[in-house]
Amino acid sequence: MKILISDAFDPSLPEKLAAFGEVTDDKDRLAEVDVVLVRSKTKCRKDYIDQATNLRLIIRGGVGLDNIDVEYARSKGVQVFNTAEASAVAVAELAFALMISVPTRLVEGHLGMTRKEWLKKQLKRTELMGKTLGLFGAGNIGTELARRAIAFGMRVIAYDPFLKSHEAVDLVSMETLLAESDYMSLHVPLTDETRGMINAETIGRMKEGVVIVNTARAGCVNEVDLKAALESGAVRAYATDVFVSDPPPDDCLLYQAPNVIMTPHLGASSKENMLRIGDVVVRILEDFAHQTA
Repeated sequence: MKILISDAFDPSLPEKLAAFGEVTDDKDRLAEVDVVLVRSKTKCRKDYIDQATNLRLIIRGGVGLDNIDVEYARSKGVQVFNTAEASAVAVAELAFALMISVPTRLVEGHLGMTRKEWLKKQLKRTELMGKTLGLFGAGNIGTELARRAIAFGMRVIAYDPFLKSHEAVDLVSMETLLAESDYMSLHVPLTDETRGMINAETIGRMKEGVVIVNTARAGCVNEVDLKAALESGAVRAYATDVFVSDPPPDDCLLYQAPNVIMTPHLGASSKENMLRIGDVVVRILEDFAHQTA
């Protein structure tokens, strides 16, 4: 078996995979390999899959599969997997950090101190305790975020049409989620249904001054409508780790909007998570090797 590591994984992974066959990071050998490991950078579209004439398995180290043409891959007999469960804690911790940075005025306070400005009187804080967190999507990451929010005394509700019940949160209608959330966190894949789901119409049904956190996909948010809502105060703040491209273009509207907190797509990149991703990759390859033996 020949395995191509196409994107950045933990440095320990090649040694772990050596038991399965030859491991390479030479992308010019795409036509030779049986297995490709990707994260976000490599796009496995039709032309890519067509070049990989021996390909039998794609593993994405991460949650979503929107950088892979899954339907086309499967039509060519290529299996596709991700490592969704591995990343839940890492992304949830970052989502919580982004969320709590807003009421604590953490970023403004720090930047003020770097300028030798003592903003004690100017920066008025609020608390998370007693506030309502609304989750768009209550899968692995949403559930981990809910546990942390509950520990801080928050009420947590979620809209997830694919769930009938949930162990930790109250499942509600989309209308209720929009109307009652003080903080809203996105945990959905980018699909035709979720593309642009945060827009002028849905923002108009939200609480005035809602805080929106996005560690899912940038395409779920209409940035033109969001910028207008941030300028008017309809949205108090937007905290995000995801962008339409990595890095975003120079004319990205978020650079021009007020009350935006951004991190450079750090969600799944904790050291611990990269090790967990490697462990899941090994398990997938063990199963694959057993199937094809």
